[in-house]
Amino acid sequence: MKSLEDLKRIREQAQAQIRLRTQESNTKIIVGMGTCGIAAGARETLMAILDELAKRNIQDVVVTQTGCVGLCEYEPLVNVVKPGQPKITYMKVTPEKARQIIASHIVNDQIINEWVLSTEEV
Repeated sequence: MKSLEDLKRIREQAQAQIRLRTQESNTKIIVGMGTCGIAAGARETLMAILDELAKRNIQDVVVTQTGCVGLCEYEPLVNVVKPGQPKITYMKVTPEKARQIIASHIVNDQIINEWVLSTEEV
């Protein structure tokens, strides 16, 4: 950081990430952040999701986290909940897969079936 402009840019980026995690919305992305998820790379997956949403200027998606759900062998787990659709749980989500989930499922409404662990009516 070399100037006041750099500080302002950093603040705006941080505020944008906070908004993505807290605003009310119809679409939700929930990342499993239990110990097993973190060990499997969930932190990097979460950051990739936030980064991809920011790059695409998608502001109507809430990104949250949850603890362990007991499916450690499938971590990192990512749930996508869209209104009027079943909750989709993706398994073994790497940062690269997370970016593809944003492009396919969030943007184009196309589920990536080969990565789906479960589908649940909400």
